[in-house]
Amino acid sequence: MGLKDDISSEVITALKAKDSMRVATLRYLLSAVKNKEKDLRRDIEDPEVVAVAQVQVKQRRDSIEQFVSGGREDLADKERAELEILMNFVPEEMDADEIRSIVTEAKEATGATSMKDMGKLMGAIMPKVKGRADGKLVNSIVKELLS
Repeated sequence: MGLKDDISSEVITALKAKDSMRVATLRYLLSAVKNKEKDLRRDIEDPEVVAVAQVQVKQRRDSIEQFVSGGREDLADKERAELEILMNFVPEEMDADEIRSIVTEAKEATGATSMKDMGKLMGAIMPKVKGRADGKLVNSIVKELLS
């Protein structure tokens, strides 16, 4: 049973439990998956479903940031609840220490010494952390180690 089927069964479980927030969030995720399948004109595999879920997670995080800065805690709380639901369908993220060790390793391997080498360094790092680390966090750690 694939991830898409897992999401569908979660929708049914949430419907039975009358958990409207979970139902809405999972249906939105399924809709995004189906839209991706329509765009590609084929069924998508689990890694692609995870990528769709990661896009949804990123959207929620961006929304939370915007709502908090706009003083709309009620909407930010709703987005946080949706984010918590979506986090069940993406791989666990790496913490800053893990990212820092990968960046240090890549820095030594590429010989990066200044901000001019940032592109080369990011190019070496991102394939290793793709889908498991926030790009903003990786970027800030790279800047910290190159400065």
